[in-house]
Amino acid sequence: MDKTMSGGVSRDVPTRPALAATPDDSAMLRAAVDLTRDLGKAKPSIYWPDFLGSAALGYAGLAVAITTSQGWLVVLGGLVAAVTLYRAASFIHELTHIRNGSLRGFRLAWNMLVGIPLLIPSFMYEGVHTQHHAKTRYGTVDDPEYLPLALMKPWTLPLFIVAALLAPVALIVRFAVLTPLGVLIPALRREIVARYSALTINPAYRRRPPEGELKRRWAWQETGAFFWALALIASVPLFGWRPLLTGVAIFSAVAVLNQLRTLVAHLWENEGEPMTVTGQYLDSVNVPPPAPLAGLWAPVGLRYHALHHLLPSMPYHSLGEAHRRLTAHLGAGSTYQRSNHAGMLPLVARIARSTMRVG
Repeated sequence: MDKTMSGGVSRDVPTRPALAATPDDSAMLRAAVDLTRDLGKAKPSIYWPDFLGSAALGYAGLAVAITTSQGWLVVLGGLVAAVTLYRAASFIHELTHIRNGSLRGFRLAWNMLVGIPLLIPSFMYEGVHTQHHAKTRYGTVDDPEYLPLALMKPWTLPLFIVAALLAPVALIVRFAVLTPLGVLIPALRREIVARYSALTINPAYRRRPPEGELKRRWAWQETGAFFWALALIASVPLFGWRPLLTGVAIFSAVAVLNQLRTLVAHLWENEGEPMTVTGQYLDSVNVPPPAPLAGLWAPVGLRYHALHHLLPSMPYHSLGEAHRRLTAHLGAGSTYQRSNHAGMLPLVARIARSTMRVG
């Protein structure tokens, strides 16, 4: 792979590696486990204040955007709400990986404060995201969170981003309309479960019906989302259009921000073949410091997404220290350094150039 390295960050990679054929780097994989054994415990003293503070700021910004009559305050409140609610919503990723019993009550609190109000209850991610981490599924047609975007036509990238703008309306329809229809029509319910009950980007993915504890959580979360979606619709004759439209606009901004982050979470260069763990790592992206804005557009540890694929159960607050240890141990020019990138714009440019070549 041709590249220019500066401070351990890849500045340009003009040739595409044969990722599916990449042999495993046993030294990197062993170091990832050995050097981080003491970092795997989730700390409630970090999770709870971070989540609750982000949610509180988000709803405060939303309230300002809805109630104020001054244009600059509307914009400021909306920006604060979008950034902080995005951070609060990103904890759904942690819910799929935290060990049972390590954060008592966190799943319930997250769903009540963020998941149901934003119509993204955790059942839509739990039981789905872990399939993205399965060694035999990553980058294949069975991966719910993978599309070979770098190998697709140029128009797919703007469509990928613009589609996120419609997420709030689609979710209102999903819960206010499809949920009750599914109760009345079993065949439609099976289709809703398979195609409209997961936060994915792979349109070919079909979800299996839930079982066990997930089935019980799904039931109450979907019921709560149904009543909340109805309340949003019923709010229009009571309070007018402004509260709903303001909320939809802010959530659309959150969805677009997340879609941009998703666009640069991987290089999307696999053509569907099963990959080694090292190949999966090299197809994933770290944006470590000093990238100044990565903490905003890739919050809650998502700036270390490649490292997360090496250590999926590592709590977000430990990823920075794990990255520092691995960087110091493995050194410049190592396989580990090859997934470190400078920021969002260079990554978007790289993927766009790849689609241009395909086009």
